[in-house]
Amino acid sequence: MSGVDETAGEFVRVERDSGTAAVAVIRLDRPKMNALNGRMQRELADAARRVADDDSVRAVVLYGGERVFAAGADVKEMAEMGYAAMAAHSQVLQGACTAVARIPKPVVAAITGYALGGGLEVALCADFRVAAEDAKLGQPEIQLGVIPGAGGTQRLPRLVGPARAKDLIFTGRHVGAAEALAMGLVDAIVPAGDVYAHTVAMAASYANGPALALRAAKQAIDEGLETDLDTGLEIERLHFAGLFATEDQKTGMRGFVEHGPGKARFSGR
Repeated sequence: MSGVDETAGEFVRVERDSGTAAVAVIRLDRPKMNALNGRMQRELADAARRVADDDSVRAVVLYGGERVFAAGADVKEMAEMGYAAMAAHSQVLQGACTAVARIPKPVVAAITGYALGGGLEVALCADFRVAAEDAKLGQPEIQLGVIPGAGGTQRLPRLVGPARAKDLIFTGRHVGAAEALAMGLVDAIVPAGDVYAHTVAMAASYANGPALALRAAKQAIDEGLETDLDTGLEIERLHFAGLFATEDQKTGMRGFVEHGPGKARFSGR
């Protein structure tokens, strides 16, 4: 990775690649398997808020490194917790995932090695997932006597359907990249050595778009999925009308009239 480290915690940092400055990379880095302990969860939430608030960031990549995305929450940290402690601790992990899901920009997860448990739940918060050919994904919490606690029972069935989600959660089994692609859990499979470059290029393809329209599209889709059709249509209509107050709408429509489609250069205003 040829980026500049902009903001760094102990286990999570935000980087920029020199060739794609509008793409921020949230890099998970807690050896050996990126087990998500409490500190890492808080740092992930902070990184998500930073890229969300930075207008120079137009798209985001979630990346755990060449060997692993994230093998799950830190079981050693949780094993002896009681109800009261976990009631508080679970809010931290779920809050970190929610912060990632609410980044108002295109987010792509680059999955190498394992994305399991809390690691998969983080990846589920992205808009798209690119997996290595040898990646393994799953929600194995049932094998520990618990259930997913950071969105797996909610985001996974919304993505792959309730029956497939129940199979993965009830059995705790791992699925390979090909099966994950077939069920819609990932959106692309590439050789392991190409995952990072492919994901950054994918994110960069969105980075030159109209930032406010992309934000509105993401919010309309995500919020619409949580309500009835009539309410969703009203959410869409209000976002659509609101974009006529933006500079990018004028740029896009005037550019279309004067030069044809696909020629506009957007300012993000």
